[in-house]
Amino acid sequence: MLRKEEISRYKRHLVLDQVGGDGQQKLKSAKVLIVGMGGLGCPVAQYLVAAGVGSLTLIDPDLVDESNLHRQILFSSADVGQPKVEVALKKLNELNPFVKITTHQTLFSLENAQTLVSQVDMVVDGTDNFQSKYLINDACVLENKPMISASIFKFEGQLSVFNYQNGPTYRCAFPQESSGLDNCEEVGVLGVLPGVLGTMQAVEVLKIILGIGDVLAGKLKLINTLSAHDQIIEFDRDEGAVIAIKKRGLRTIENKCELDHDAFYLDVRNLYELPVLNASSMLQIPLKELEKRYTEIPRNRDVKVVCQSGMRSKQAIKILESKFGFNNLTNLEGGILSLEI
Repeated sequence: MLRKEEISRYKRHLVLDQVGGDGQQKLKSAKVLIVGMGGLGCPVAQYLVAAGVGSLTLIDPDLVDESNLHRQILFSSADVGQPKVEVALKKLNELNPFVKITTHQTLFSLENAQTLVSQVDMVVDGTDNFQSKYLINDACVLENKPMISASIFKFEGQLSVFNYQNGPTYRCAFPQESSGLDNCEEVGVLGVLPGVLGTMQAVEVLKIILGIGDVLAGKLKLINTLSAHDQIIEFDRDEGAVIAIKKRGLRTIENKCELDHDAFYLDVRNLYELPVLNASSMLQIPLKELEKRYTEIPRNRDVKVVCQSGMRSKQAIKILESKFGFNNLTNLEGGILSLEI
């Protein structure tokens, strides 16, 4: 039952015919997993907590970085360097003390995916890479849970609900596994864009819980903030793709890239990014960790610096040369995506 304080808090919900007391109780009983507390996950979590969704699970391995602050407005300058999920827990508890929040400061992975998904009613995808999206999708298919997914790119976004009431899955819309999804580090993003898409994800979550409205299942909503245009593309369920997931279970995308085994490589991508590089001499340090770990980089041999498109590697070289005096670095122009894989 709703407490007296909750009745006061949710007064504007309670007077809605489509919500009311029964609907608010449905929200209080719901359990939602949010994968990724970045630009999408922050507004989703804030609005679901404010709406009174009773139980949230947040998973993200990252620390708050200064470059997050222009779009991840749950965080502030004082939070830089702290785990995102811990900061989110504190601030979301302040927003609504009647919501139970569980956090995991780790990657959503092959080892924990199905267990985490099995414990909730639905999953919000706030990730920025294909590997995680396929893994979330497959775990949702195996556990028969909806996946509310969004992606952002510069000034554009897309939104859909997968695996809802036997509807199409992520693999039905995007059957070709790929590692080429650009993230904000590579191409940039308008700060408000993830707020727009994340808020719309929260709307889909509430519609599913309350059983109201037209859920975006089998529909991909495309949004262009520069033109103010949007459109909806419909797609069908591929039963063969669903059967394949159920037969094989969870797996990661097998995607490897062979490099020159006579060279030394510094890979400044995030640990989850594909393809996996195969070289005899290689060091992987994500760009955000570079200034803390620069002493691991050899100075007595030529080092090729690589990333997905050549942009982060160029930035890494600038940091290492200007701040730490390196003079043995060359950039892989065009990045890994320019190579034949």
